[in-house]
Amino acid sequence: MTEGVTQMKIGIVGFGFMGRMHYRCWRQLPQAQVVAICDANPEVLQGGTEGNIAGAADEVDFTGIAVYDDMAKMLAAEQLDAISLTVPSHLHAECSILALKAGVNVLCEKPMALNTADCDRMIKASKAAGKILQIGHCVRFWPEYAAAKAIVAAGEYGRVLAATFQRLAALPDWAVDNWFADEQRSGGMALDLHIHDTDFVQYLFGLPQAVSSFGATDAAGRLIHIVTNYLYDDEKVVTAEGGWSVTPPFGFEMSFNIMLEAATLVYNCTREPTLRICTADGQSLSPQLEKTDGYFAEIRHFAKMPANEEVEPVTTLEQSRDSVRIVQAEKQSIKQAGRVQLV
Repeated sequence: MTEGVTQMKIGIVGFGFMGRMHYRCWRQLPQAQVVAICDANPEVLQGGTEGNIAGAADEVDFTGIAVYDDMAKMLAAEQLDAISLTVPSHLHAECSILALKAGVNVLCEKPMALNTADCDRMIKASKAAGKILQIGHCVRFWPEYAAAKAIVAAGEYGRVLAATFQRLAALPDWAVDNWFADEQRSGGMALDLHIHDTDFVQYLFGLPQAVSSFGATDAAGRLIHIVTNYLYDDEKVVTAEGGWSVTPPFGFEMSFNIMLEAATLVYNCTREPTLRICTADGQSLSPQLEKTDGYFAEIRHFAKMPANEEVEPVTTLEQSRDSVRIVQAEKQSIKQAGRVQLV
C-alpha cells in the first residue's frame, strides 16, 4: 500500500489467465489494492498463466487478500469499490448485474455478453445502480491501435481508402475444463477472438451499414475462421479476418494495414518495430508509443472514473452492445450466405 494515497478496494472474480492479467495491472496502480479474489475452482488459484499474450502474473502473493469461492459471499463480506470480472463469457451478464446491484463498479471482460438482450439488461442495471460498468475492449487501448485511431482522426494523411485487420491463433486450450471450445459458454471464436477487430472497426469508422461474412467450420461444426466485409456509405473497403484455425506452432498474430490517401499504417505484433507509417513521399516512420499494453491502459482508465477524475471516453456501453450486435450479424450473414443490414 502506498502511504498517503487513497486506496480503491478491488476484487477479482475469475482467476484464470485473464484474472491474473488483471491482477498484474491492478498491482501496478498505487491507488488500488486487490483485497479479494473469487473463483469457484480451487485449482485455478494454484494454476499457471498460459495465454496468447504475455504479462499475466506468474506469482501471486495472497497476503492480505481474502479468497472466496462464491461471488455473492464476497460482495456481502467485502467493502469493494470495484471488481474485475474475468469469468467465462456466458456469466458476464449475471455476475455484472449482481455486483452492480451490490453497489460495486464493474470492469467486465469482453464480450459484453453472448447476446444483445443480456447487454441491454446490463446497461439497465448500471443506470439503475448509478455505478460504472465498463467492458474490457482492450484493443481500443493498445498503443498501436490507439495511435492508428489518432492518426486517422487527425486527417493529416487524408481519408481512409481501405483497411484490413487480422487476428489468428490456435484454438485456446489453457482454460480450466476447456470452456473456450464450448460455444455456449464462450460464444466461440467470433465472440471471443474476432470481436476485438469488429469492435475496433466500429471504433474507427462507426457502425457499418451492413456486413457480408464468410466462415469455415471445424470437424465439430464450430465456426473456426471468419472473414467479414464491413460496408459503409462511402467507397472505403474494410475487412477483418479472424480464426482459431492455425496450428499451435504458428503462435499468435494480430495485425492491420490501413491505407490512407497519403500513407499506409502497418502493424504486426510479431515484427519490430510493430507499427510503421509508410508515407507517399517515401518515408517509413516509427511513431513513439507508450511502453505498456492494452490491459494496463484500460484498467488505468477505468480506475480514474470512480474517483471522479476527468477522463476522455474511449468506449461506451452502447458501443460494446453494438459490437455484440455486429458479430451476431456476421454469423447470420454466414448462415444465410448474404449481406445483413445493420442500419
